[in-house]
Amino acid sequence: MQLESWPGGWPQPDPDKRYLLYIHVPFCEFLCPFCSFHRVRLNKERAHQYFTALNRQLHACKSAGFSLSDVYVGGGTPTVLPEALAGTLELTRELFDVSGISVETNPNHLQPRVLDLLQSAGVTRLSVGVQSLDDQLLQEMGRFEPYGSSADILKHLQLAQGRFATLNVDLIFNFPHQPFSSISRDLQLLTALGVDQISCYPLMPSDTTDHAMDRQIGHVGFAREREYYERIRDILMPDYQPGSAWCFSRKAGAIDEYIVDHDEYLGIGSGSFSYLDGTIYSSTFSINHYLELAGQGQSALTAARRLGRSEQAQYDFLMRLFGMRMDKTAMAVKYGPDWRRLLRRELLLFRWLGALDESATEIRLRREGMYYWVL
Repeated sequence: MQLESWPGGWPQPDPDKRYLLYIHVPFCEFLCPFCSFHRVRLNKERAHQYFTALNRQLHACKSAGFSLSDVYVGGGTPTVLPEALAGTLELTRELFDVSGISVETNPNHLQPRVLDLLQSAGVTRLSVGVQSLDDQLLQEMGRFEPYGSSADILKHLQLAQGRFATLNVDLIFNFPHQPFSSISRDLQLLTALGVDQISCYPLMPSDTTDHAMDRQIGHVGFAREREYYERIRDILMPDYQPGSAWCFSRKAGAIDEYIVDHDEYLGIGSGSFSYLDGTIYSSTFSINHYLELAGQGQSALTAARRLGRSEQAQYDFLMRLFGMRMDKTAMAVKYGPDWRRLLRRELLLFRWLGALDESATEIRLRREGMYYWVL
């Protein structure tokens, strides 16, 4: 999707809405070959400057009139400077009446000192990027040395278990040398540990990661992706219920992806995105530029694209059903009684594929249709 230049000011918030805030922290101790998110290798001095810039942006968000309900911190690895992160989260809670805070981390950061800081800062959901509990695969990814063996990871997860309202574990499937027995073992270990939530993502190559993945972990094929996904889904259900097409929770209502749980969100930090009133905004991907703009109290938004009415409806169709259900009344309120006309091709296609169920009040994603939304 082509974005156009944005002048850099803050969009006008709706005073009657409370938004989710997404905070992007791009620093990592190790750059995984498969990751295509905006990230850079950790430089502690720059990272401290970055958290200072985030804090300035929080004050600017408040001055711009935004009201926030929840916070999601992703990366990168947000916990590379745990004290700085805790300070940013505490400032967020001082400025805004937030009810939930979700933070991503890596297994090696599940240490008592870090966990204490996150608890004190109000974190309600901790999401741990485990990716695999297969030591051979961890070696191939280059994650064995920086993040520990399978046994190390499980010990760290046990330290975090029960400290937060939700402990989520991220797994990746469809690595080139990954037999399904490896995935099945991962799921058995995690369910035996009793983690609250398991998110299973397919390996997603991109133009920026293809070369590194081919060199380090092998060429990625897709012939068995659907089979692996459906076997994972069938193992986890019914003990874990899908909160989205790839996230399974022991308890109902556990937060999943911020773009699924919230119609609109504001992003701060280099490389973050926002979706506000039908417009997608992108912050600068240059950390130096971000530090400069945020230091001046600017939004650091550098690009934007207004979606047409049909595109907005398609976005809602994708996001709501990725979260397993779409409220028909909400669609009628937002788009008018003719909202179905905006989605006639999508509704026709996915009904024909047997992906959807419809009642008087909602459209639901069927078990048989979940893979289409992962795809």
